[in-house]
Amino acid sequence: MPDLSDRPLQMTLERECAIPPLLVYQAWTVQLDRWFAQPGSVLMRQRVNEPFFFETLHENIRQPHYGRFLRLEPDRLIELAWVTGPLGTQGAETVVTIELMPTAAGTRLRLTHAGFVDEASRNRHSEAWPRVLDLLENIFAEGVTKRKKSVKRHKEQHRSNFPM
Repeated sequence: MPDLSDRPLQMTLERECAIPPLLVYQAWTVQLDRWFAQPGSVLMRQRVNEPFFFETLHENIRQPHYGRFLRLEPDRLIELAWVTGPLGTQGAETVVTIELMPTAAGTRLRLTHAGFVDEASRNRHSEAWPRVLDLLENIFAEGVTKRKKSVKRHKEQHRSNFPM
């Protein structure tokens, strides 16, 4: 675990999302290029202490992201060491923790990002993470909605074929 004792600045974001914990977990561990990273840029294996790399595109500039998984608890927790450049963590190794709690509607997600070098970096991330999570939810909730409609349609067809 990175030593963050001399960098106590952090931010936390909590939200409900209409995606089950399994899909949120998979989005962060095996489908990052579906919603966050540039397609083809992800070098990541879902293993603790395995280094990863990917790029995002912000204002037409590729932003490299480096790190490693610190803790993985399927459908419950993802913790990553997270390093980005001048517009992000300024090269400092920070820690992103994503806690997933199942709800009737999907998942209660708590994202904590700790170890910022200064308030400006923390503030940029406080503004960026909600947009990132909006993107995750928009892409994955659409799939959940389509699946629910398909299941409902299938049940209706099944009932009409076998009236009781």
